[in-house]
Amino acid sequence: METIDTTRDEDFLRLDHQICFSLHAATRAFNGVYRGALKELGLTYPQYLVMLVLWEHGELPVKRIGEYLRLDSGTLSPLLKRLEAAGYIERRRSAQDERSVAARPTEAGTALRDKALDVPKRIAAATGMELDEMRVLQARLKDLAARLDSVDPDALTACE
Repeated sequence: METIDTTRDEDFLRLDHQICFSLHAATRAFNGVYRGALKELGLTYPQYLVMLVLWEHGELPVKRIGEYLRLDSGTLSPLLKRLEAAGYIERRRSAQDERSVAARPTEAGTALRDKALDVPKRIAAATGMELDEMRVLQARLKDLAARLDSVDPDALTACE
């Protein structure tokens, strides 16, 4: 059985041995499939993710939306502006704290949910995987993300 200790150093630098590249390639492939599935909704994949969070939780502070999606405000703000311009969400400043902005789906945004109901099924069909396989993969990816989140990036600097 091949282990990290028995693998030649040169093999570690092969592109096809990089797990990050495998995840990157899969993400790009997913984005292409989602682009087609979301075209009729007029949403991009990141906008779809924002709508998923709002459909699930209702009105939320923008900061909380960013936490759910792992997006910083510089990335999230333009998404919210475009969704607001399209009439799918509205943003309001908090009466208690003017620095805090909340977003919620509008009536049109809520109606869009019904049109989006078949998107997950079409994406699942595109994977060619059984539901159990997808759930196992998703659990493994969540576990991987949690493990990587617990790593101190500064501890990975090369030793001299």
